[in-house]
Amino acid sequence: MLWQGRSVRQSTGGRYRPFRGKRRAEIGSAPTDTHIGDERIRIVKTFGGNRKIRVVRENIASVADPKSGTIKRAKIETVEQNGANPNYVRRNLLTKGAIIRTELGRARIVSRPGQDGVINAVLLE
Repeated sequence: MLWQGRSVRQSTGGRYRPFRGKRRAEIGSAPTDTHIGDERIRIVKTFGGNRKIRVVRENIASVADPKSGTIKRAKIETVEQNGANPNYVRRNLLTKGAIIRTELGRARIVSRPGQDGVINAVLLE
């Protein structure tokens, strides 16, 4: 688990005296790291009884063609570019903003696979 509360240290290096303990609302989680592969999802419980569907692996994306206004499901071949981190290209990680090569052509991912549970993309060419 990851704690995302206030740091124990000040910017000067001095120590904050804790006025309370850790809270459930301050717990974070590790990134999902969505890969290309056979479909695998993980359901995560969140506050208020809600759920997030995290895509752990997926090899199909819903690709929108802005010229024709249609949406087709296409197989993902590889990740060509990722502005979030250059190492994600080597590891074939799918994040929002990543440019992927599909059967239909190059496309940019516009959804957040680790949060939304789907991979939506828009054709670039």
